[in-house]
Amino acid sequence: MQNKYNNHLGGVIKSARLRNQLTRKQLAEKLHISQRHLTAIENEEQQPSYDLLFSLIRELQIPSDMIFYPERQKKFGELDQLQHLLRQCDSKDLNIVMSTVQSLLDNKSDMR
Repeated sequence: MQNKYNNHLGGVIKSARLRNQLTRKQLAEKLHISQRHLTAIENEEQQPSYDLLFSLIRELQIPSDMIFYPERQKKFGELDQLQHLLRQCDSKDLNIVMSTVQSLLDNKSDMR
């Protein structure tokens, strides 16, 4: 069954694959599918099975809301970028980021 989100799904998957610096061949091998099948999902609106969709979401670290709530894409795009950056941090970096965000929120609530 075709719907207006099929093309969106392929774009999300392709963007996440590129962001993770994976070729179609590399991702297809990780998922044990053919490169042609991945191409069809990304470019030809082919629907992946539930199991494959689950694997794609996890392997590419796609926030599931980006797929299931595409109307909120701008917000999730920004959050996705932030998550991608945070995944590159070590525990010391994360502590600094968490302290900074907590201070920001504390100051924001003090101003109210």
